[in-house]
Amino acid sequence: MSRLSAQSLGVRRAGRAILEGVSFDLEDAMFVALVGANGAGKSTLLSVLAGLLKPDAGEVWIDGRPLAAIARRDLARRRAYLPQNPRAEWPISVERVVALGLTPHLPAFGGLPGGLEPRLTQAIAACDLADHRLQPATTLSGGELARAMLARALIGDPQVLIADEPTAGLDPRHALDTMSRLRGLAARGKLVIAAVHDLTLAARHASHLMALKGGRLAAFGPTAEVLSPELLRHVFEVEARVVGAGRETLVDYLGPAPGS
Repeated sequence: MSRLSAQSLGVRRAGRAILEGVSFDLEDAMFVALVGANGAGKSTLLSVLAGLLKPDAGEVWIDGRPLAAIARRDLARRRAYLPQNPRAEWPISVERVVALGLTPHLPAFGGLPGGLEPRLTQAIAACDLADHRLQPATTLSGGELARAMLARALIGDPQVLIADEPTAGLDPRHALDTMSRLRGLAARGKLVIAAVHDLTLAARHASHLMALKGGRLAAFGPTAEVLSPELLRHVFEVEARVVGAGRETLVDYLGPAPGS
């Protein structure tokens, strides 16, 4: 069982608090949708949780160990990070991009090590990339590249997946497929933390909702308990209705909140 904990996280830039006093405990089998307005600190928080950014205050632990004390190779095996707006810098094939998720020491060129073919084929097919397998990654559309990066993150079977807007740039079918896949990972005992802008998708798929406002934790808990018109008014400054429950939930935006 994995446990990811944050205690009093703070990040400052140019004298401004990007994150301040953020604390929570996460466990296996959670799919946590991280929500908040633009500039709320979502990407910064995910970078800190992934070990890519050192906080100015506070600390992150995995299974009781400080994140900073875990060797980089060991950390890479235990958690995967899917960045926002991924880019392909080299014209290597899609299968090579996906295979890079297996190990940081996999060579960039040449044949794949033996025994990886079935696992690689499965990851490529799962993200609807079979027709692009040998295509240079630099020629993919934004949505296709996002799916390739998701396959790369998942192929190593990490215990913790941290994703920054994994549905950005995806068409409706692939956005639904991605959210279903993330929900399935949590159902199999993984911890998934993803920044999500589509609150209806978050409500229908995430087990928990974490909301940031101005770098502070505004709410965290089971999605059905946390998501409410009051929360949306406070965090997003909009009037909205939350209709239905579970997989039938719909977030209906009515307009700006009075005084916003």
